Amino acid sequence: MRVSQIPLAGLVTSTVAAVATTNLFVSSYAGTVSTLLLSPAAIGGYSLKTVSVNTVAQTSPSWLTKDELNGIIYSTDEGFFGPNGSVSAYSASDSGDLTLLGRTITVGGPVSSVVYNGGKGLALAHYGGSSVTSWSIRANGTLDPLQALTFKLTAPGTNPARQDAPHPHQVVVDPTDNFIVVPDLGADLVRVFTIDKTNNLLTEVAPFATPAGSGPRHGAFLKADCGNTYFFLIAELSNTITSYKVTYGEASLGFEEVFVSGTYGPTATPVGAAAAEAIISPDGKFLLTSSRNATLFEIDNFDSTNSTKIPSDTLQSWAIDNATGNLSFVQLAPAGGRFPRQFSLNKAGTLAAVGLQSDSRVVIVQRDVGTGKFGDFVASIDVGGEITSVIWDE
Repeated sequence: MRVSQIPLAGLVTSTVAAVATTNLFVSSYAGTVSTLLLSPAAIGGYSLKTVSVNTVAQTSPSWLTKDELNGIIYSTDEGFFGPNGSVSAYSASDSGDLTLLGRTITVGGPVSSVVYNGGKGLALAHYGGSSVTSWSIRANGTLDPLQALTFKLTAPGTNPARQDAPHPHQVVVDPTDNFIVVPDLGADLVRVFTIDKTNNLLTEVAPFATPAGSGPRHGAFLKADCGNTYFFLIAELSNTITSYKVTYGEASLGFEEVFVSGTYGPTATPVGAAAAEAIISPDGKFLLTSSRNATLFEIDNFDSTNSTKIPSDTLQSWAIDNATGNLSFVQLAPAGGRFPRQFSLNKAGTLAAVGLQSDSRVVIVQRDVGTGKFGDFVASIDVGGEITSVIWDE
C-alpha cells in the first residue's frame, strides 16, 4: 500500500493552542548536539531555528536524556571511531546553549540512557558492546562509573545477521523506580534488573523471553488509573507491538501477554520495514510508535518552492484500554520523511518532534490529545548528519 500526495495541511486538523517558545535538543551522528528554538510565528504556526551547535570531533551521538531533577542533558556517543563509546553531561542555559560538564569513556555502542533511583543513578544500554552500564550522578551532574555488565550468547539467534550477539537496545525504569528493564534485540530477551537504593547498583534477575527472532527494541511502562501496570514492547525484527500486564514479585517482574499486533495495525507489514520507537502519551491514553524503511506516504515538500514530493515512513497511534492493556489501532500517519528512529512529545502532548535519520531533518507535528491522532506538520528544519534523537527542554 502507498498513500500518495498527502498535503502538509491534509491531515487531521488539531485545534490546540500554540505553545510558548521552547528549546529542543537534537543529537546527530555528525558529532553534534544542536539546540533548536521553536516559537509561535507572527503569521500563525511556528518557526524552528538553530540556536547553537555543540560539536565533539570523532564522536557519534546516539541518544539524549534530560534529568528532570537537575536539568542536566546526558548524551551517549556510540563510538564509531574507536573501540569505546562515551557519555557526556551538559548544562543548558535558558537560551539553550550547552556547556560540557564532563565526558567519560564507556563500553562501546551506547544507544540509550535513563535516570533512575530518584535521580541518583544513570544506566546505559550498549548495543555494540553487549552490555548495560550503571553510573552514580554527582551533585554537579557529572558521573562516577559503577558497573559494566556484559552478556554473551551460546549460539547466534534466529536471525544470525542481527542476532550474532546480545544487543541491549534501551534501558527503561519501571513506575516504582525499583527495576530497570532492557529489551535485548540480539538475545530475544527483556532483561530485568533490581535497583539497590543505597548505592545505585543493578542486579540482574530472571529475564523475560520474547518470541524467537522477534528482536525486541524499545518499550514503555504505564501505571494505569485502575492500578494495573502494563509494559508495551516494540520488536524491530518481527515488526510487532505487544502489551503485557506486569506483576511484581519480591525481586522479580512477571509479564503476561494481553495483546499483540503488527506495527501497522490492520495494514499488512511492508517488506523491509523496521519498527523503531514506542512512547506513551502524557495522559496515559495512547501508545505512539514509529516504523522505518517503508515509505507508504508521499507528502508535500517543506520547501514551498520545491514541487518534488517527499517519501515518508510512518507513525502509528494506538488507544490503550485502561482496564486490560489491550490496544486499538487509531491511525497510520506520515512521519515527515525517512527513518523516524526516535520521536518525543511535549509535556502537553500537543506536539511531536520527529527525528528523521535518513533525511537529516526534524519536523514538528501537531497532535490531538482527545483523538490521539497526529495532525499537520507545523515546522521543520534541516540538521546536519544522521539524526538519532530529539527531546524537549521543558
